Amino acid sequence: MTQTMTEPRTELNASRTQPLRLHHHAWITDDQEANRHFYEDVIGLPLVATWTEREVLSGAERAYCHTLYGLADGSALAFFQFADPEDQEEFKTGINTTPLRHIAFKVEAEAQDAIRERVTAADYPQANPHVLDHGFCVSLYITDPNGLILEFAVDHPDVEKIDAERRATAHADLGRWLAGDHTSNNNWR
Repeated sequence: MTQTMTEPRTELNASRTQPLRLHHHAWITDDQEANRHFYEDVIGLPLVATWTEREVLSGAERAYCHTLYGLADGSALAFFQFADPEDQEEFKTGINTTPLRHIAFKVEAEAQDAIRERVTAADYPQANPHVLDHGFCVSLYITDPNGLILEFAVDHPDVEKIDAERRATAHADLGRWLAGDHTSNNNWR
């Protein structure tokens, strides 16, 4: 039997077919050292690998540096910088700046406070640190030197209860919204 939109997968089934965790998220940076300073010294993610490569990409041999900053679960943020400025421009992506395009990390309140303090002390004018209470979590948002928005989310103390409620009604909530009922179901604000 094939799974339909209304038939949620069981945990056993999902554990065999879903990705295990984020391996890495890759981005382009124009300045590896400024990026290292921000992620390692300010945010607190350790530089765990630097790969310097020469490889054929899109039909031409290119030299680039690929750095990875580690998270506690073994995943990483990765950043590329090309040696040739023309290659850098070719592979650089524009960002449609919107608060909805971001990477979110789960943190404890102590880590969120420490990150906010370090970003404020480092005086990154583009960082724009601000906190939003979403009800189910409280999030610190900052912008990195590359224009990438980062979210550091502290879960609500009742996160298991909230998660169970949303899982139980996820398909019905989506169906309701798709049918035109756009009322909020966030009772945690």
